Amino acid sequence: MPRFVKCGLIQTTLAGSAEDSLEQIREANIARTLEFVDQAGAAGVQILCMQEIFTGPYFCAEQHPRWYASAERIPDGPTVQLMQEKARQHQMVIVVPIYEEDGPGIYYNTAAVIDADGRYLGKYRKNHIPHCAPGFWEKFYFRPGNLGYPVFDTAYARVGVYICYDRHFPEGARALGLNGAEIVFNPSATVAGLSEYLWKLEQPAHAVANAYFIGAINRVGIEAPWNIGEFYGQSYFCDPRGQMLAVGSRDQSELIVADLDLEQIREVRNIWAFYRDRRPDSYGDLVKP
Repeated sequence: MPRFVKCGLIQTTLAGSAEDSLEQIREANIARTLEFVDQAGAAGVQILCMQEIFTGPYFCAEQHPRWYASAERIPDGPTVQLMQEKARQHQMVIVVPIYEEDGPGIYYNTAAVIDADGRYLGKYRKNHIPHCAPGFWEKFYFRPGNLGYPVFDTAYARVGVYICYDRHFPEGARALGLNGAEIVFNPSATVAGLSEYLWKLEQPAHAVANAYFIGAINRVGIEAPWNIGEFYGQSYFCDPRGQMLAVGSRDQSELIVADLDLEQIREVRNIWAFYRDRRPDSYGDLVKP
């Protein structure tokens, strides 16, 4: 018997300018995203996710303490509280990726998960933090995550989160599967170049290896003044067989929607018995420093 869940991804260009005040930047990007949140609600979307740190630019293109002031508390900050209201309004689970302040000088790249009744369920903190040229200076801004690989029991599905650079590491993707994820969302900020051909390779591979659905989100456009490259969009959903269900455009702000049949997870796992045939007793070398 099919068990469909309608899911959505929001990809956008930067609203306003990265040189505006931090409050202007947040307000402009919140306003743009809310249009798509309401569009998703009208379309009957049940689970929705935005792009990585959706309230502003990908500021990791530079190393400047100005951006520390854009971090918010979770769940007590204004963005999560606003999305709790939207979740209640639309009876929609919302994954909210923002810059988190956990205390003075302690910052994480985080996604909060809100249930369809507006309850805050918890958060995932990005575990793998890049620091490489050109323009990905994330260790200046983020501590590595310390919450493991949680899976959240929402009204519609068991949801996991893996953020951007995390997707290059199969270990966490497997941990999410072992923890019971049915859908894994990967909010990202990735530019054309070396990673683009991997964009539609790695995550479908994770979906196949772990037999779950993946929603991959990437922002779009070129963000001044850094101009580190083109954020090439192409947000997508893929199924446990690695097949694309819906793919966004390369250069447009938009909502991408797909109906995911969660019963397919059981079907695929019964055919490809990867969880049965795992050999964790032989994997000790994988966790050696």
